[in-house]
Amino acid sequence: METKPTETSVSKMFEGYNKRYKHFSPTLGCSMTFHIYFPPSPSPSHKFPVLYWLSGLTCTDENFIIKSGAQRAASAEGVALIAPDTSPRGLNVEGEADSWDFGVGAGFYLNATQEKWKNWRMYDYVVKELPKLLSENFPQLDTSRESIFGHSMGGHGALTIYLKNLDKYKSVSAFAPIANPVNCPWGHKAFSNYLGSNKADWEEYDATSLISKCKNVSATILIDQGEDDKFLHDQLLSHKFEAACKSANVPLILRLQPGYDHSFYFIATFIDDHIRHHAKALKL
Repeated sequence: METKPTETSVSKMFEGYNKRYKHFSPTLGCSMTFHIYFPPSPSPSHKFPVLYWLSGLTCTDENFIIKSGAQRAASAEGVALIAPDTSPRGLNVEGEADSWDFGVGAGFYLNATQEKWKNWRMYDYVVKELPKLLSENFPQLDTSRESIFGHSMGGHGALTIYLKNLDKYKSVSAFAPIANPVNCPWGHKAFSNYLGSNKADWEEYDATSLISKCKNVSATILIDQGEDDKFLHDQLLSHKFEAACKSANVPLILRLQPGYDHSFYFIATFIDDHIRHHAKALKL
């Protein structure tokens, strides 16, 4: 099985290129796809800093690339975008596709500890395997300069991965993240199945819980949240994360955007601000 990435599609956009790749993941035990947006290069030897996008429930690696419009600002700022998939696929685990908010398309960017879901190790895939794969196969990427952001479940993933790896990522941001999953229905469903009944294990993948354990978070966290998001009050709980940041003196910009919902229309509206937020950190 080929672990080296194979290019499966390419499209030009804002003078750069969206490229999709397929490879076998030893971490997940299946074939995976991911997208890279390469900005236009000023020289053959130029290396781009890397910005990972983590998508939300039901998404693949394609949704962000097709719908966000992020390539315009990424091209202008000279930042490469990396968009992985959201879960293992094709393993045919019983029940993996029974619901839209668990299993396939819903990996929650954690390492499952329950035997049935042992291949659901999206945390290790995003934090360890994918960066190594990029470093070994794409000399135009500078994987020593990395940042991370995401939406909804992917916002949860970006925040928790950043907070657990402060030495690895230069910055983090999120759109409508699931900010306190130990206290919401999505989190209860995912964590009880993937991690078991021990709530202490759940807290290791909860941004609001992790904030209290973090020391020396110096980079400002940026979050945009639509005020008309139907998931805001029962699933996302951004106010809990805001309170935790305030208590721990962690710098946070939480922007509540009137009239905006949970969709890619919301993401596309504010994506340029997020790209610039990361570009500034990556170029320091």
